Amino acid sequence: MKSITVHQLREREDVPLIDVREADEFAAGHVPGAVNLPMSVIGGRLDELPDGAFDVICQVGGRSARVVQALEARGYDATNVDGGTGEWAAVGFPIEF
Repeated sequence: MKSITVHQLREREDVPLIDVREADEFAAGHVPGAVNLPMSVIGGRLDELPDGAFDVICQVGGRSARVVQALEARGYDATNVDGGTGEWAAVGFPIEF
């Protein structure tokens, strides 16, 4: 499984970011530009995933890792963000609400 750090995520350009946390978690603060597609519903909404490569984030990296593994098995080019939104905020990167 491919993974990147939050520092690498901040340097990426033009790579869509999917946040798989639940809607209330997403609303409480997320990485700017992230699109919310909760883990609990993503299986029924695969048509909403971007074409090509994209990154997947959650709060600490566990849920996103499971989602990336499942998506890779289906042929998607997904990369997990280690540390998740929690680490992104902890290092002082901006958060959107």
